[in-house]
Amino acid sequence: MAVDLTTTLSWKSATGDASTMLDELQPNILKPHVRDHLSALFLRFTNVVEARVFLATLAKQQMKSAKQHLREVDAFKADATTGTPYVGVGLTASGYRFLGVRKAPADPSFQRGMRAPETRRTLTDPPRSTFDPGYRDELHAVVLVGDATDSAMTARRNEILALLPDSATVLTEEIGLGRINARGESIEHFGYVDGRSQPLFLGEDLDAEKNTTDGINVWNPGAPLGQVLVPDAAAPNPAAHFGSYFVFRKLEQNVRRFKQAESDLADTLGLRGTDRERAGAMIIGRFEDGTPLTTQREDGAESPVSNNFTYDSDENATKCPYQAHIRKTNPRGSGGVEELPQERQHLMARRGVPYGERADDPNADLPPSARPSGEVGLLFMAFNASLGNQFEFTQANWANNPAFPRVRTVPPAPPVVPGLDPVIGQGTRTPSDYVVDWGGKAKQTADPVPQAVTLKGGDYFFMPSLAFLRALA
Repeated sequence: MAVDLTTTLSWKSATGDASTMLDELQPNILKPHVRDHLSALFLRFTNVVEARVFLATLAKQQMKSAKQHLREVDAFKADATTGTPYVGVGLTASGYRFLGVRKAPADPSFQRGMRAPETRRTLTDPPRSTFDPGYRDELHAVVLVGDATDSAMTARRNEILALLPDSATVLTEEIGLGRINARGESIEHFGYVDGRSQPLFLGEDLDAEKNTTDGINVWNPGAPLGQVLVPDAAAPNPAAHFGSYFVFRKLEQNVRRFKQAESDLADTLGLRGTDRERAGAMIIGRFEDGTPLTTQREDGAESPVSNNFTYDSDENATKCPYQAHIRKTNPRGSGGVEELPQERQHLMARRGVPYGERADDPNADLPPSARPSGEVGLLFMAFNASLGNQFEFTQANWANNPAFPRVRTVPPAPPVVPGLDPVIGQGTRTPSDYVVDWGGKAKQTADPVPQAVTLKGGDYFFMPSLAFLRALA
């Protein structure tokens, strides 16, 4: 039976090409793999034969399949059996050309690469000269190694480096280090629960979600396989061998500047006491513990963090501002430009992990001056079926677009311009409106949130099937 890309997949009952797909697909695409400790090795090759042998050897000796990963997850749930480390391999368009692969992935954005001038203009990215040194030259491949413990990750990383031929160069290495809050939930360096709202591609994950309000599923996180999987044209059997386009962006976070912006916004809006926390929630769209601002004006104690909400009850943004980060990047039908089915097609499978050490607790009550101003951030990673319609669309048409979401007004009312995404938006920042009395009408204009996230490097990759990698040598 052919792989049905129009719906989710129940992996335990998969047969035919769908079962083969899981046997030959890399982990971390359909379901996140634990990577609290991560090494990202960015490579450039100079010898084609040795590069092909290295990549084939990785697939044969060091990598597991998506199916094995899913079985390991079940075993861990059953009796805490420890799984094996994650190893992922991605190639840039330059890497495919270097290897002499004729049927390389055809996505136009992938072929250009993230560092191309046209891409930079599309995304309003900073000049490549401002990137960290390791990202300024041509990249061929990335090898990701991740696990729950540093020892397991490091051991597998060292095994891989031992296989690397002398003709290959590690241009740079990024070390990811997961962070958690008091409830054991993953957070990023600004202190907010991260990665909660994800498209779910597996029927088993969708069944497990079943987070309801009064018995009603308000938001369905399910997404079809075709939103993340792409037939691997260069593999032996593209009908059963699949891969995914992979975005990697190193995003440095100026925590001190962001926390000062939270404090300044609270002052401007006249928020007092515990209500000052709402200023940060107005920027993000969630409180630090993940409580959606559109459902509650204070943080709560929900665990896991709620993902079962829309903005239908907050059409006029009297609770969650139009420009809040999570409303800009997942408008849940409130964007005003496309119908919900089309809008959902832009969502990506995000797999980011923080990087950088810091002495302070991200959730502690400390002054902004006690926070780091650099050297920490997020290794943003996301899987896409279409770079142009997912990652690039989200960044350019939503996050960087001051007129999104499109707010319909009736003349003589002035047009509403929400502004850039205050977290990842790139471009000229302007003042934005906030409703002070949650759910009320007391609107106030505040100075723009200063940019506190800076792109330091990255590129586009394709994560091919294991069958393709094995066939390289």
